[in-house]
Amino acid sequence: MYAGRHPAITALMATFSTVATAPLGATGAIPFFPIWAGAALGAILGSTFSWWLGWRYGEKILTMWPLKDHPDLVDRAAGTFKKWGVGAVFLGHFIGPLRPVIFLFAGMMKMGFLPFITVNTLSALAWAWLIPKLGEVSGLAFGWGWNALGF
Repeated sequence: MYAGRHPAITALMATFSTVATAPLGATGAIPFFPIWAGAALGAILGSTFSWWLGWRYGEKILTMWPLKDHPDLVDRAAGTFKKWGVGAVFLGHFIGPLRPVIFLFAGMMKMGFLPFITVNTLSALAWAWLIPKLGEVSGLAFGWGWNALGF
């Protein structure tokens, strides 16, 4: 099964590639800013496109692939959005299993563009900083351990 066949795997791939690249920032091989800027821009554009799809197609999109094959993700996203509203959009960048569908639900529920893009941008900027920083810290810890063992 390739990543594109399952929305949760696709979302995890974005986080994995961001975390995997970040240790290069810890070594100085890549400056942090391009990693952060690329991750933030990708997150903002991707989630905004997902919001637009939800706004444009509404509940019809739930009958299309891949959502029709993953009712569990759809139910979880619907419940989260109904419970948390705008807060769910903020959390959507940080909670992997919700990422593929929470922004879609924001559009389906006709969340206005200005509140969506404001919260989405703040969340994407925070996510794009935190995830590579975690990778950078793990890279530093690995380097420390490597040096401590005498390599």
